[in-house]
Amino acid sequence: MVYSAAMLRTLKLMSLVWLLLAGEICLAAARFTSELHEIEVTEVVDGLSFPWGMAFLPDGDMLVTERGGALRLVRGGQLVPEDIAGLQEIAPTGQGGLMGIALDPAFDREPWVYLAYAGKGQGGHGTEVARGRLRGMSLGDMEVLFTALPKSRGGRHFGSRLAFLPDGTLLISLGDRGERKSAQDLDDHRGSLIRINRDGSVPADNPFAGGSKPEIFSYGHRNMQGLALHPETRIPWTHEHGPQGGDEININRPGANYGWPVITYGVNYGIRTRIGEGTAKPGMEQPVHKWVPSIAPSGMAFYSGDQLPRWRGNLLVGSLKFGQLVRLTLENDRVVGEERLLNNRFGRIRDVVTGPDGFVYVLTDSPRGQLLRIGPVDR
Repeated sequence: MVYSAAMLRTLKLMSLVWLLLAGEICLAAARFTSELHEIEVTEVVDGLSFPWGMAFLPDGDMLVTERGGALRLVRGGQLVPEDIAGLQEIAPTGQGGLMGIALDPAFDREPWVYLAYAGKGQGGHGTEVARGRLRGMSLGDMEVLFTALPKSRGGRHFGSRLAFLPDGTLLISLGDRGERKSAQDLDDHRGSLIRINRDGSVPADNPFAGGSKPEIFSYGHRNMQGLALHPETRIPWTHEHGPQGGDEININRPGANYGWPVITYGVNYGIRTRIGEGTAKPGMEQPVHKWVPSIAPSGMAFYSGDQLPRWRGNLLVGSLKFGQLVRLTLENDRVVGEERLLNNRFGRIRDVVTGPDGFVYVLTDSPRGQLLRIGPVDR
């Protein structure tokens, strides 16, 4: 059979389209071998601009924060083109912007959405937390609940994840904003884990309730970008970025000092000189796990679903540096095993959560970021 030039061009175009589609199919349903499960990674949506945090609504839809300041809605597996309106004024700078998100424990009755973001004020920028009632595609009754003080120049180390404790109080993870000494100063919010009531007031049983910064729950932190409650004890676990080396996972207890910058397993960037006084000091907590070299952790969740039953109770951590999903096996609050998955197939991992359907969901940190779903391979 003799093909005309036009037919050959058509066939080449069809072949190119087929190859592109094949690439998309490969991207949308990539398979990986885990130690305990064969897993499949499926793209739910793309086109997110540096997504940072996510929260599932009771109807299965999802809210996603974008660092640049937009709050997006994923409805029925599709990204709604319009942004959620009515947000508090956000001042993106450096690593800060619109970050952590959480729903009120009584969301069905009081549909409050809590947001952590970079806010501008006297002295520069700092992490703030506000809440608004979600009505359709808008937040109403917006109110600022917490402002980390003092504000700082520069664009580093804002934190910030949000989580509710069983008593209904809200935890806010912060960073030291590049001001190392602030993390040891109880007159300074920077470098601490914050605990407030849902209306922004201070719980009477906070460990430093009588101090000038009564919202502080624990201190001595560098930059906490992971926060999750243990599924059995309901005690908060956090992770934080170390400097060059020394990323940490900590079990956070009220009033405890986690050492930064007096003790650390990291060193100064480039010159590799020691920071502080070593790796341990009386009165300062040791991490339950550390990474040297750093993985640049961001996003953390305990797996509690049914889709991957042999992962149940494991701690999942995203890695920005290596584009990995890190799975940690625990025994009595000790990390006894580590597995690294995805291996930069999708780029930097910004957040990870367990969905109400039992699948694992992750966000990729990119100008065209993805929402990915991880589950078992169908056999």
